[in-house]
Amino acid sequence: AEDEVALFERDMKEFWIQFKISYGTEQNNQISALRDLCKETLEALSEKWSKKLKEEDLMIDKIHEYNNEILQQSKCIAEKEEQLTEIKSKLNEEQEQQKNLTDSIQELKEELAKKMEIKSSKTKAAKEKVEQVSKIKTLFKEHLALEMRRIPDEQLQFIFRHIDHKDPDKPYVCTLSINEQGDYEVTSCTPPLDCIAELQLKLRETNNFSAFVANIRKAFTALSYK
Repeated sequence: AEDEVALFERDMKEFWIQFKISYGTEQNNQISALRDLCKETLEALSEKWSKKLKEEDLMIDKIHEYNNEILQQSKCIAEKEEQLTEIKSKLNEEQEQQKNLTDSIQELKEELAKKMEIKSSKTKAAKEKVEQVSKIKTLFKEHLALEMRRIPDEQLQFIFRHIDHKDPDKPYVCTLSINEQGDYEVTSCTPPLDCIAELQLKLRETNNFSAFVANIRKAFTALSYK
């Protein structure tokens, strides 16, 4: 019985020894496997995060690049807006100048129209005066021995005869025209009359041409007796 107990104890010891050896080897193998797994995992993670970091760096570079582009575009836009403001300002100035020019042209047109109207009125008045003179030309010639002639520069010459009783054919001449203002103006008088300015003024005031001619004849007649 003691031998069996000793044998059992020896078997038990061998069993534990074998068990410990077997367990220890398996545990070591597991630890080694775990260590290799961890190493591989860490390497994979390291590679993954390294790649991630590189991607993030690239992303950051891209962001910086985009920010620079945006900054340049903003600067360009600001310059364009400034140029546009200047163009609008110049356009407004040109529009104002165009308006002023248009207003000036309109004023000139109105002024020209008024001048043309005045000129037309003066021309009409002058024509009426010439017609008036022409109508009484024959009458004066027949009854007052008066001859009328149209001479250059739109002048009308009056030649009086039968003034000097000593020399009835001696001519007494007065030349009349219509000036730019549309008024009668004596341009010459032969022989000269001291009262010619007064007679001219009276003609302008009354527009009585027949009376003017009659007064000229009277003045010439009075002069012939001096």
